[in-house]
Order: sequence, then structure tokens, then C-alpha cells
Amino acid sequence: MKLRGNCPAKVDEKGRLKVPAVFLEALTEYGNQFYITSPTGESARIYPMKVWAEIEDKLEKVSSSNLAKRKFLKRTSYFGQTVELDAQGRLLIPAVLREEAQAKGDVDVLGSLDYLEVMNHTRVLDEMKNQPFTDEDSRALEDLGI
Repeated sequence: MKLRGNCPAKVDEKGRLKVPAVFLEALTEYGNQFYITSPTGESARIYPMKVWAEIEDKLEKVSSSNLAKRKFLKRTSYFGQTVELDAQGRLLIPAVLREEAQAKGDVDVLGSLDYLEVMNHTRVLDEMKNQPFTDEDSRALEDLGI
């Protein structure tokens, strides 16, 4: 099942995100274990463990001397943590990532096909304003057949 759309949510004072109902059923089809991380610290990405394991499998095939691989792994390990969905449908956002991403209080939970992205609401709006969708973006997607 694909994860799509946006749903406003809240991260409580303990750092727990109540997964919006619109995403909960799709997520639980993958099980109840997730890897929450970020390659940049600007947002929290919630990967079902099956999806994250597929990423790791691809990375294993890349040379350990590959700089992009090393940078990606360093950042996703630094910000990352394996978590389980609790009985109330909540996931704990790792503290270091929560601080860096400013993922407290009101957040947006965005579907990104096979993972969820949790972003500070103000940061989402600023990013869309400061990084508009351009003709070049349209051409790049057209080259991909989209």
C-alpha cells in the first residue's frame, strides 16, 4: 500500500507521534517495527523495517569507500533509531532528531510512497515557498515518464 497525502499531527512532550489514522492501517501492513531517521536532520523519516532493510541491502552492494554511502550511513545512524508502534498507535521520534528537525508540537505527516516524513509545519511552508516547483522540475519528471 502506498503512503500519500498530508495529515497534521502533534508530537507530545515525551516525543511521541500519534500516527494519523489515515496512515496507520497502511503502516501496520508492514508490521509494528520501524526505523526513524533522516539524511539531513530537517525532518524525520519513518521507514517500515522491511523498506529500510531493502535500502540497507542496496547499500551493502556499494563499496565502503563510496563517500556518498559513508555520509548517508553516518547521518542516518546518528539520527536513527529502531522503534515499535505502541498500543495507542504512537511512535517515539529519537530525541536528537526531534531537536534537529524541530519536530515538537504541531507537525505535518507527509506520505512519501513507502515512508512517512514528519516535518515542523512552519518548515514545510517555508520550504515550499523558498523551493518552488519549477519548469526544470517538470522536465526532469517528464524525462522519468511522469
